[in-house]
Formats: sequence, structure tokens, C-alpha cells
Amino acid sequence: MQGSSYVLAPMSYVLPGERRPVSYTFEPPAGIPWENATYDVREVAIHDARQAEQEPQLEREGFELWDAPTSVKNFLDHEEVRSDYYQEARELALAVTGGSQAYVFDHLVRRREPRTSSLSFGKRAENGLAAANGRIHNDYTEQSGQKRLALVVRDLEIMAQIRRYCIINIWRPTHHTVLDTPLAVCDARTVRQSHLLACDVKYPNRTGEIYLSRFSPRHRWSYFSEMQPNEALIFKQYDSQFSGVSRFTPHAAFDHPHAPTDAPPRESIELRCLVVF
Repeated sequence: MQGSSYVLAPMSYVLPGERRPVSYTFEPPAGIPWENATYDVREVAIHDARQAEQEPQLEREGFELWDAPTSVKNFLDHEEVRSDYYQEARELALAVTGGSQAYVFDHLVRRREPRTSSLSFGKRAENGLAAANGRIHNDYTEQSGQKRLALVVRDLEIMAQIRRYCIINIWRPTHHTVLDTPLAVCDARTVRQSHLLACDVKYPNRTGEIYLSRFSPRHRWSYFSEMQPNEALIFKQYDSQFSGVSRFTPHAAFDHPHAPTDAPPRESIELRCLVVF
């Protein structure tokens, strides 16, 4: 599959409407749809970042790839992930960002639904795993990014010393080489605030807020071909610094048009980490 500098694939942008977008991560009440937004599917060029003239950087494009082997054997073992993988992630986050402290606050394991199913918002299947998320989104908005700091850092002395913080996502395949449904990331330099639309995400016990994205011909999309389980894609989801750094990196899964028909369904883990400076 390597060799071409880009592929053309459909991506789900949001169409602004009269109602605020809402998506459910669990089966909604009777008569309420899983998603109430209408999506604008566009065929876009998604460039293979392995062939980029310059390696992408977290503070410039909003993402970068690291060789980061893990000791975790079973990513479905919640305790092993929380004890071993969270520590690995904290160390990786500090190495990537140069921050002073890193706080891991959640993770999610995903498995691609059968390719006969269209990519959706990533709702959970009967096996309890979330599906791949094919909606272009950013995990935090200006408001929810600001709120997350107080939810994560409870020590008032540490809080008083923080001058800047960011939220990053660490994404990796858990089993096989990713052939069928890679993760595409949008160059943060090509994203404007006007492109982003706040969306409510309903969880069983709370409501979160993310950004969806309108289409813009400015957007430049990338992915890393054939990612291996020893590789980690780190990308920015929020930064409290308003200029000079990447702040939002919209992303989405996409079906690779040249994936082998017998490619195993993509399985991955994503982990969110707040880094303070």
C-alpha cells in the first residue's frame, strides 16, 4: 500500500443547521436519533505523512509520530492499561511536549465495525467496544478545554503555578498493522475557528462538548500509512496558549480505498492526557 503520496477518500464534515448538533454514545431514548446533525461527505486528498518533505511537529501541524513500544499485552485489561500504559503515556507526553507534569485522565479502545457498515460517530457495539469514529471532530472546544483543567488538577498549589497547559491525544493500533481504517489528522495551521461547530456528546452520566468541522478547501489532511503497534500518533486537542502553537487538530477515521479485502479490522487505543507547563 505504500508508494503513493496521497489517497482520495470520503470524509464526513458537518452541515450547519438550525439545531445544535447532539450525538449519543449509548442507545438514546425512544424516538431520539443517535445523531441529529446532517453530514457533508466530501472526497478529499489525504497525504501520507511518512512521505512529507518535513516531518510533522506537534506545535506546528498539530501532530507527530513517535516510535514508542509498549509493555502492555492486553489493552482490554483495564487495570493493566491504567497501571502500565498510563505511566508510559505520561512519560511519552512529557518527552513530546517538554511539559513539567502530565495527567492521563481517560482512554478508549476501538474496533472497526465490519466494512459493510458505514463509518459512524463511533457508537459502542454489543461487545462493548467503541467503533471507529468517521465524523471529523476535535475532542475539546474552547470552553470544554478550559473546564478540563480544574477537573484534572485538584491541587490548588499546583494550579496556581500553571502558566500554560495543553490536552493531547495518544493514538496507536493495539494488534495489527493498520491497513483498513487509518486515522486522518488535519494540519492545525489550515483550521480556522469559523470552521468549527460545537456539538454536545451524551454519555450515560454526563454531557461533553466537542467540535465538529465544516468543510473548507484550506484543510490539508494527512495520515501515517501502515501504522504498527509500536508507533504512537500524538496530536493536539487543545492549548491554552492562543498564538504561536497548534491548538485544535480535527481528525477522523477513513476507509482506505486500497485496503486489502482480507485486512483485519483496525483495533486501536486512544488516550487523553493534560500536560502543564
